[in-house]
Amino acid sequence: MKATDVLVAEHKNIKRMLVVVRKLCRQVFFNQEVYYEGFYDAIDFIRNYADKFHHGKEEDIYFASMSTELGPTIQQGPIFGMLAEHDLGRLFIKTLEESLEKSKNGDEDAKIDIISNAICYTDLLYRHIDKEDNAIFTFAESNLNEEAKKTVDEDFEKSKDRLKSDETENKYVELLERLEKYVASV
Repeated sequence: MKATDVLVAEHKNIKRMLVVVRKLCRQVFFNQEVYYEGFYDAIDFIRNYADKFHHGKEEDIYFASMSTELGPTIQQGPIFGMLAEHDLGRLFIKTLEESLEKSKNGDEDAKIDIISNAICYTDLLYRHIDKEDNAIFTFAESNLNEEAKKTVDEDFEKSKDRLKSDETENKYVELLERLEKYVASV
C-alpha cells in the first residue's frame, strides 16, 4: 500500500525533528540558554508537518478506513489509543509554547517546563511511531482487503492538492535541515 510508504517516510522526518528538539533541550539544560527561534521553528514543524499534514492523513484517511473496514474492536482499541496519543502530543506542544513565553518574560523556572514538555513529547512520539510502523501499519497491510487498500491509496493521492503536499514537504524539510545544521554547530 503506497499510503503506508508515505506515512513511514514522513515518520523518518518527524524522528529527525525529535533529535533536534532533544538537542535544543540539551542546550537549555547545560548552558541555560533557550534558542527561542529554534523551538518556535520546531513547534511550527510539529504543528503543521507532523500534526496537520501527517496526523491529518492518518486520522482522516488511514485510521478512518481501518475503523470502517475492520470494525469497532480496532476502532475502540488500537485506533483510539493512537488518537489519544495524538491529543497528548498536542497538549505537550501547547504547554511547551506557553513555557517558552514564560521564559521569554523572565521566568527562569519555565526552563524546566520547556525541557520537560519537549522531552515528554519526543518520548511519546518515538514510542508512537514505533507502534504505528511496527504494529498498526503492519496489521492494516495484512488485514485490509485489496479494495480498502486501493481506496486509501486513492484518498492519499486526492489529498495531495488539498494539503499542498510538495510545497509542505519542501518547506518543512528545509526548516528541518536548517535546525539540524544549527544543533550540529552548538
